[in-house]
Formats: sequence, C-alpha cells, structure tokens
Amino acid sequence: MTAAVLAVDGGNSKTDVALVAPDGTLLGYARGPGSCHQVIGLDSTVRVLTDCVLAAADEAGISGLPVAQHGAFYLAGADYPAERAMLQSRVLEQGWVRDLELDNDAFALLRAGTQAPNRIGVVCGAGINCVGESASGQRFQFPALGRISGDWGGGGDLGMEALFLAIRAEDGRGEQTLLEEAVREHFRTGSVGEVTEGLHFGRLPRARIHELAPLLLRVATEGDPVAFAVVDRLAQEVSLMVRVTIDRLGLQDESADVVLGGSVLAARQRDLLDGVTRRIHSHASRANVRIVDHSPVVGAALLGLDALGATPAAETRIRSALLAKINVAAGDSLGVQLNR
Repeated sequence: MTAAVLAVDGGNSKTDVALVAPDGTLLGYARGPGSCHQVIGLDSTVRVLTDCVLAAADEAGISGLPVAQHGAFYLAGADYPAERAMLQSRVLEQGWVRDLELDNDAFALLRAGTQAPNRIGVVCGAGINCVGESASGQRFQFPALGRISGDWGGGGDLGMEALFLAIRAEDGRGEQTLLEEAVREHFRTGSVGEVTEGLHFGRLPRARIHELAPLLLRVATEGDPVAFAVVDRLAQEVSLMVRVTIDRLGLQDESADVVLGGSVLAARQRDLLDGVTRRIHSHASRANVRIVDHSPVVGAALLGLDALGATPAAETRIRSALLAKINVAAGDSLGVQLNR
C-alpha cells in the first residue's frame, strides 16, 4: 500500500506529517517537535522528519518504501534556493516518495487560506514571513532570517519587547505599564528582575520568552498604551511586508487575497487586525484580508493533492479530517474575511 501524498509542515516549534489517499482520505498523521534546519541543524531535521514519517506510516499501515507517490514538503528555513536544494536532496535520499515538491512553509499556509490566483500570505508565529503569488506566475518571498534580514515581529520579538518594557517600568527607566504586573504574575515571581535573573543564570529557559507574546496582546486589549504601541508597531510591520509584496507582484490595482496566519495573527487581537487591515486597504483597496488559523499541514496536503489533480471533494475531505485530527478551531475553512 502506498499513499498518494506525504504532506509535511516542518515549523520552528512543531512538525506535522499527513499521509493522504487520492480521494482526500487521511490515512495517517503524526506530530513532532520543530524541524527547522537553521535552528537544530540539518541532521537533526532529518531525524525529526524520519520519526514523524515513520509514525504516520505506522498509523496508516504502510510498510516499506516509498510511503507515498508525491511528497509535499513545506519547511521553515527553506528560504534561499541553495537551502531548498539541500533539503530536497536529503529528503529524496530517504526514499519516502517517488517525486517531491519542497518549499517554504509560508506557501502551505497560503494555500490553506485561499485558492485565489493573486494571493499573499503573512505568517506571524515564532517568527514572521511574507510570501506572494500572482495569476501571471510571479512569486515573491522575504528571506525571513530574523534581524539580519530586516525582520521584526514574531512571537520571540514580541515576548522580548514585553519583558524589556516590564523591567524598565519596574526600575524606573520606562513608562508605567500593566506589563510589569502581568510578567510577574505569569512567572510567579516577586519582581520582573527575578525573571531577568532566572533567564541570565539559566534557571528559566530563554524559549519561555515566547510565552509573553500572547500576554502582550492581552494587555494591549485591556487598554494599556505601552502594550498598544507594540501592537501598533506590529500592525505597521505586517502591512509593510504586504505592501512591498503587492508592489513586487504588480497587484496594486488587482483583486488579491491577503491571508494572515500563525499564532500571533490567528489570536485575532482587534487592534492588531484593525491596524493591519486599515493600512493594507489604504494601499490596495481591492485586497481581501482573511484570517486562517489552520495548521499549514492542511495547505501542504492540498498542494500535494493539487499536483495530482484531485477533485474539490478530496479537498473538503482532507480539510475536515485534518482539522479534526489536530484540533484546530472550527470555522470557515477558507478563513474569515474582515470587515473593511
């Protein structure tokens, strides 16, 4: 037995793998830790992918290689052509699939959110990235390597900003903000300084800074002006990436779907979404701004089925099965269009 599609979303924080039949039936699924080669190294990436593929194949009752006809691998860190070629070579060496499509994970989220011929996607989760495709076949993406490629605004940046503002409020260098109390309560410490000390001496893992991103969004919603200023900066950053992508693709006067996804944007913080939507529409009035909170593995599976010419019924089936499997919130499977 061989599946039609081996769909993989390899992210910074998690890896989702699905084996899919030609009619969109979900045969096997597995979730593992993050598999970005830029973070854990190429050999560790292959090990994570191997564990996930074997687990999904076991659930599907598939033994032996290949496990699927077509591989649809969408991986964080597949930013430059040289990286994509390197990753593609290592994946093909494993013998999991007969043919392979490999690209950046942002394109999977984009497909999960829309089938529009002109489409732009922003992923804001652990990091931030923006990609786009036009009806004419043009594509554009940012390198998305963090500050060295000019990026700001992922969960790590927001969490660090929350801690920065909280400690400065506590020691008197900064404005008073509800973030000070919120950070103390989150880490159950008597002061923000204790959090800083814990991070410095390794008693608190630095990865826990990411936990402060949703806290910052909540404090902004409560009306704190200091937290709101950070959210407004993020809205500016997201809309700026979209604006540049629209211009690069020549879509200023065209209808285009703009898909917003990732944990930060899918949280639907009102000030953030209002700020993003308002700025995008001021630049491209025909843009349709949408939220998608589906895992990118849904898009990876759909792109794999697209390559095989699957029917719309297959898309409906795999969307439903994967949403149930990974416990994603119910709603319009193509996202929610925001009111202008």
